Amino acid sequence: QVQLVESGGGLVQPGGSLRLSCAASGSIARFNAMGWYRQAPGKQRELVARITSGRNTNYAGSVKGRFTISGDNAKNTVYLQMNSLKPEDTAVYYCNANDIVTMYWGQGTQVTVSS
Repeated sequence: QVQLVESGGGLVQPGGSLRLSCAASGSIARFNAMGWYRQAPGKQRELVARITSGRNTNYAGSVKGRFTISGDNAKNTVYLQMNSLKPEDTAVYYCNANDIVTMYWGQGTQVTVSS
């Protein structure tokens, strides 16, 4: 059973930075891709950033240039570095991973951007 555990969320002022971590129970090399999604109150869950096993990345237009996704196979962890945060980035952020058969989700971590 794959488990994804997110950490690093919290309250930050506009313009600030946070780094989210997603620790997987086992090697992340087994996944075709891993990503970060977010869901704000009253809105649908949306893709924020994604990284494939070949290290290709893609980002939502709203975060491009501000967020960076990366992976550390040795630590079985994927990161989301978030800079220049805006109030509209406030949401629950979820880690996601998929192999050929299954999509996995973490429990989510709250990010609140407010002064």
